[in-house]
Amino acid sequence: MAEVRSLETLNAEIQEQKEQVENVDFKMITFSLAGKDYGVDIMNVKEIAKADKFTFVPNAASFVRGVYNLRGDIIPIVDLRSFFHLPVGQTADGIENMLILRIDDRVYGTIVDKIDKVVGISSDTIQPPHPIFGDINIKFISGVVEKQGALYIILDVIRIFTQSEEDKTRAQAAPAEAPGDYYAASVSAPPAADSGSREPGGDALEFIRQSLPALKRFYPSALNDQWLRERFADWSIGRSGPDLQLKDAAAADDFLSRFYSPFTGTFWDDDYAAQVTACLPDTTSGNIHVWNIGCGKGHETFSFACILKARYPDARVKIWANDNDIMAISQAPNMIFDLIDVPEHCRPFMVRGANGYSFNQAIKDSILFEYHDIINDNPLPDLDIILVRDILSFLPVAEQEKMVAQFAEKLKSRGMVILGRNEELSGQEWHTAARPPVSAFTHRG
Repeated sequence: MAEVRSLETLNAEIQEQKEQVENVDFKMITFSLAGKDYGVDIMNVKEIAKADKFTFVPNAASFVRGVYNLRGDIIPIVDLRSFFHLPVGQTADGIENMLILRIDDRVYGTIVDKIDKVVGISSDTIQPPHPIFGDINIKFISGVVEKQGALYIILDVIRIFTQSEEDKTRAQAAPAEAPGDYYAASVSAPPAADSGSREPGGDALEFIRQSLPALKRFYPSALNDQWLRERFADWSIGRSGPDLQLKDAAAADDFLSRFYSPFTGTFWDDDYAAQVTACLPDTTSGNIHVWNIGCGKGHETFSFACILKARYPDARVKIWANDNDIMAISQAPNMIFDLIDVPEHCRPFMVRGANGYSFNQAIKDSILFEYHDIINDNPLPDLDIILVRDILSFLPVAEQEKMVAQFAEKLKSRGMVILGRNEELSGQEWHTAARPPVSAFTHRG
């Protein structure tokens, strides 16, 4: 006797057959917000990403988490949960799920709880929105659809990130309702600074402070604040409104172009070598211990070694030269040069070989080139000099403070730190020993 199939089985077979012949002409990326399922037209999705750090945007709405550097493009990040007044959960590792959306010629990042999959449906099955289907404003819903037992609320992201003409009229008297327009109003054109106690440049300067870490991993702090203010004053000449901003990595490079110390990545010329020599302290010690952080391929280290040998001819000089570029540090000890490329203050310490000139054994023996990341432990003896030009400003502020505390601990009494031209150490424990182009500080301890 043939087995009688259940009603549920028959219905399942009927549904399966319907889906096989269904005309799939609409695809969406599905995701969840506060436990409900949503979808976005795949044509508006540029990519899917994850991130845990966003750059704060001053005066932005609560739903704007900040801006994010997406492979060199700075994009606004909107938390859809906050925008729709939904509960915001916290991930265990702090990493957020993001849909990167392209709306017309703009790109936005949107934070959601969980990204699910791509779902294909027939546009004929999309039903008109109804308030019962969601906790969000119905005007931001383009429709609802059921697929394999799940009910999806399809968001109208174009409406979310833009405004109608009617909306724009209302916006003249009220804050912007759409994230895209709020971003354009509060980020692309920062309000002018108040004339009271606020610093010159106000929001524009603060936005630059917030943009530099994302664009170039440059971290504004007390270490470089004076230079930053002066550079902003110069940058502001002939610029206003959106032109004051750092819109991309190229603009940030332009802004930072005047920050770097002279002769970065090359030998120091004789004038600069003389200025460094002039600020070095007198000492009767038979040993000069030096820590050179960020030595690159070694040009700076060799220049400084020659200066120290000339300044302290009877002392035993030892330089710990560190860099986290393994290729550069591996090449440094055995470099060969044409004599014409070497400054005069280095030439007395060079010897001629079969393929060119190299530094003599006394200079080579005084330097220990090592691959090392300075944010890790630094087991060094007490130091006379720390040479760290233009390195600290590219560490997060907490790491900057950690390193300066290490300097104070490792330096001998009246030991010296030589920073980048536009960096400075403040506080009662530091004394200015030289001013730019050589920026040197001694520790009072």
